Amino acid sequence: MKYRKLGKNGPEVSAIGFGCMGLSHGYGNDQSEEEKISVIRKAYEAGCNFFDTAEAYGPYCNEELLGQALAGIRNNCVVATKCGMKNRNGITVLDGSPQAIRESLEGSLRRLNTDYIDLYYLHRVDPNTPIEVSAQCMKELIKEGRIRGWGLSEVDSETIRRAHAVCPLTAVESEYNMLWRNVESDVLPCLKELGVALVPFSPLAKGFMTGTITADTQFSDRDSRRRYSRFQPDVIQANTKILNLIKSFAERYQVTEAQISLAWLLSRYEYLVPIPGTTKQYRVIENLKAADLDMTAEDLEQLTQLLNKTPVAGQRF
Repeated sequence: MKYRKLGKNGPEVSAIGFGCMGLSHGYGNDQSEEEKISVIRKAYEAGCNFFDTAEAYGPYCNEELLGQALAGIRNNCVVATKCGMKNRNGITVLDGSPQAIRESLEGSLRRLNTDYIDLYYLHRVDPNTPIEVSAQCMKELIKEGRIRGWGLSEVDSETIRRAHAVCPLTAVESEYNMLWRNVESDVLPCLKELGVALVPFSPLAKGFMTGTITADTQFSDRDSRRRYSRFQPDVIQANTKILNLIKSFAERYQVTEAQISLAWLLSRYEYLVPIPGTTKQYRVIENLKAADLDMTAEDLEQLTQLLNKTPVAGQRF
C-alpha cells in the first residue's frame, strides 16, 4: 500500500481509504455484524488505515460497527466521522451550532470507543449557523485534544475559505468520480491553493464504475440507488459508453475498470484520498490495489481528454 498526506499539514494515510457507510446504511445490506467487521478488518490487514463513518449512517450503528472492528488497532488508524446532520422524527435537520457539535462528538467518541477523533467533519453546512461559528468550535475542540483535525462536506470554495480562515481545514469531502466532476471547476483549485485534502466519496459512482451494473440490474426496495436518476435503465444504458472507454484502458493495463477509475482520481491531486466502500472482501483488495497502479502521464492525459469529450447522462441524485 502506498501512503500520502491528508493535506499539507494532515496525517499520513493509505492512498485509498475505506468508506464504511454502505455496510449499514443506504444499500440494504443484510450481512451479519461479524461479516461486516471482517470486511473492515480485511481492509486494515491489506494496508488501509483510513476509515470514514458518520453519526448519521444508520443512524449511529455505523459508528458502533467501526468501533468494534477497530478494537485493539484503533491507534494505528485515522478515523473520520461527521456531525451536523441529524434525523429528528423522520426529518433530516442540519445543526452546526457549537452545542450540537459538542453533543454529537460525545456520542461519536462513545460509539467509536475512542477518546479522540482524527478528522471531524461538519456533514453539511447549517444555513442558520455562520460557518465561522462552527469553525471556532472545531478550533476549540482541537485545542482540547478531542479532535485532531476537521473538515467540511459538500461545500463551495467561498465557504471553504471562510472556514479555513478561522481554523485551518484538514480535508473537504465531496462526491468526485468520472460521472460527477463538478469539484474540478471551483473546489479543487481552492483546495490545491490552500493545501487542504480532498476526500472523494462515491469514487466509483456508487458502484457504476465497477462495470457490474447494467440496465437490467434490479435494486432492492432498501437500496437508495433505485431512486436516483443515474441508475434508471435508460441512463445506465446511455453511460455505458463511458464504461467502454475505461474498459479499453483496463485491458491495456490488465486491471479492472474500478482500478482504472481510482488510479485516475489519485492522479488529480497529491492530497486526494478516495474512500470507496464495499461489502465484499475481494472488492476491498481490488480497490486498494489501485494505489499501486502507475498509469503513464500520457495515458492519464489521453483518458482525461476522452472523458472530457464524452457526455454524461443523468444526475447523481
